[in-house]
Amino acid sequence: MNAATRITFVRHGEVHNPGGVFYGRLPGFGLTPRGRRQAQAAAQALREPPPNVLYSSPLLRALQTARLLQAVDPALPLYISPLLSEVFCPYDGQPHRVLDAIHWDVYAGTAPPYEQPGDLLARTLRFIARARAQHAGRHVVAVTHGDVIAFTLLWAGGLPVTAGGRREVARLGVSGGYPAHASRSTLVYRTQDEDERPEVTYLSG
Repeated sequence: MNAATRITFVRHGEVHNPGGVFYGRLPGFGLTPRGRRQAQAAAQALREPPPNVLYSSPLLRALQTARLLQAVDPALPLYISPLLSEVFCPYDGQPHRVLDAIHWDVYAGTAPPYEQPGDLLARTLRFIARARAQHAGRHVVAVTHGDVIAFTLLWAGGLPVTAGGRREVARLGVSGGYPAHASRSTLVYRTQDEDERPEVTYLSG
């Protein structure tokens, strides 16, 4: 029997954001000291089964998280994948009060080239397909962002992938209704069937 392929999505740690803005894809937003501790705790939690390969979004907060995961095993290869990046939307740099007014729905009323939930899911599924093909039977860890994980969990759970439905991840065991910083969401594939829906586990803390 072939070994299972595991893909664990890790949300980056807490971000230093004293201006209270939607940082999105803006450069220069790194981890707080608490965020570093969260990433270090995630690294310890990922020891069993140990990762075989590590991927990261190209954004600073994700890269810093990934490097703290890698510190447990410096021989662990680390690759950057734009498929894991934050949503591309028109709200980068806007203060939180603007996002509060739209209930943090950065998708409504936007048009290409900005992304919709289905666009995030499509690129995440491309990442998953590549990871399954290149690392079959291995444990892949991917550091990414909250909406990427939320939409992937909704898809894996057979729930509608919509901005308004993000809180439905609570039905899949996500406490607080949204993936926590440094949480681990693992997809387990038992076969090579392209249409297999994975088993899902979510862990935080």
